[in-house]
Amino acid sequence: MGDKKDKTFEEAVARIDEIVASLEKGDAQLDKSLVLFEEGVKLIESCGKMLDNAEQKVVALQKAVGGEYGNSPSGSQSETMQPKEYLFDDETV
Repeated sequence: MGDKKDKTFEEAVARIDEIVASLEKGDAQLDKSLVLFEEGVKLIESCGKMLDNAEQKVVALQKAVGGEYGNSPSGSQSETMQPKEYLFDDETV
């Protein structure tokens, strides 16, 4: 199995996919299913922490470039971060 701290984000997600597939089959014994479930929960927590760390780095980089791509000083998202509306055949999507 290996230590979850040794896994990259992508490796952890791949292992979570394997665990989900195994559990969805439903042919594992209860004890084995519980071990897999516990491993999956730990991997999900680890992935969440990795995503949080990545977000913090992105925010720090945005601040370093003057917030050009981040939130405006008022705390609301800047216009560059708002979803765009596209027109197709006179309909807004």
